[in-house]
Amino acid sequence: MDPYLITNAYIKEPPTTLWGRFKFLGPGFILSASIVGSGELIATTILGAKAGFAAFWIIILSCLIKVAVQLQYGKHAIWTGETTVRAFNLLPGFRIGRGSWAVWTVFFLQFLKIVQLGGMVGGTAIVLRMLFPGGSVFIWTVVVGLSAAILIYKDYYPIVEKGSLVMIALFTLLTMASLYLLKNTEYAFTWMEVLRDLRLKLPPDQVMVAIGAFGITGVAADETIAYNYWCIEKGYAAYTGPKGTGEKEISDRRRRAEGWVKVMYTDAIVAMIIYTVVTAAFYLLGSAILYQRGEVPEGNALIEKIALIYTESLGPEVKSAYLVGAFFVLFSSVFASLAAWTRVFSDIFGQLGWIRFSDQGQRKKTVAFLSFLFPSLWIFMFYTINLPVLMILSGGFVGSVMLLVVGFGAVHFRFFRGYEEQNGAGASLFFWLSLLSILFVAVYGMYSIVQQL
Repeated sequence: MDPYLITNAYIKEPPTTLWGRFKFLGPGFILSASIVGSGELIATTILGAKAGFAAFWIIILSCLIKVAVQLQYGKHAIWTGETTVRAFNLLPGFRIGRGSWAVWTVFFLQFLKIVQLGGMVGGTAIVLRMLFPGGSVFIWTVVVGLSAAILIYKDYYPIVEKGSLVMIALFTLLTMASLYLLKNTEYAFTWMEVLRDLRLKLPPDQVMVAIGAFGITGVAADETIAYNYWCIEKGYAAYTGPKGTGEKEISDRRRRAEGWVKVMYTDAIVAMIIYTVVTAAFYLLGSAILYQRGEVPEGNALIEKIALIYTESLGPEVKSAYLVGAFFVLFSSVFASLAAWTRVFSDIFGQLGWIRFSDQGQRKKTVAFLSFLFPSLWIFMFYTINLPVLMILSGGFVGSVMLLVVGFGAVHFRFFRGYEEQNGAGASLFFWLSLLSILFVAVYGMYSIVQQL
């Protein structure tokens, strides 16, 4: 089945029970594999180490509020069968050649995130260097990049997806155990202390870290864009079927679309619960342990410093388990990001007229080529800059800017694409709160940079 091709042959009735919906979950788990990586393990922990409990609200807000926009992109995929970039190419505004301003903007902003992915590859390589002493970090970056490239090229994604999710689940249990046992150490804290220290206004030197963390934690801009593709490849849009002309065909399609939207909602909410809980745990551990110790993870000592959030509560003997878990968390993030990048950029090339994205054979060849090109660029970035923390946080800021494009697209999809779906007052309020928070953080971040120049 080609999920990008919508025909009557692919039509499938949506499940009507909650248990039936659980059987069709998947896109959100792929998203979790990407989210519970550099953003949560590194950016969140660093913010906690720098700001203490003061910025805890930013992390929770980031995880909860942006999901409304993600849901809009999932609905758009199901109702129209359009990929994100195809939908962006239909947005109003000026065009350059065959591409709209939105397509070109995403193209260049996504390309800038090569620096972030270089930091993620480097962080994964540092973990491997600690697990297997011998050889340089650069050699391990090549191993990480090449492994991800081969798996994408060979289309082993389903196997690695399930394996990564198992490892993430185990690492999540390790993290929750560390947070729970913290009560038996000198770093124990109470929820009253967390609430007492919360501050809406942060010191100037913490603003950029907070903005970067907001951009990279929860559902980031590039992950919102990618979610559309995972919903399509899972089959939600194809199962809904093509638009008909007869009254019964239209009615039946509306019913199926509403059913598969409910499946997608379940998928997104389950994923949100998972990454919110994990993100909160990472932040609280960073605040309770690293902030009190004055230990801020930096440079190639990044993984070593983060290990303290486990060894201080669980004991030094868990360090090896932490490193194994950290590898799978970081590698799954690199792998899921590469899978998304190959699809998004292939789609961009198609919209710009460089390839025929609708041609399954040509699309697969382009994905195969990009699966080796991007890791090569990521490795080069890490070798050139070699500052994983700065590299990862820089991607968070770029992501915050990209959220403006994502937000504009969500508004257009919701109000100007003629969906046959009615939205309730609660859903509309949540949607606008999500958009306003994204707008505020993006504008405030750019203002803060100008003020510091």
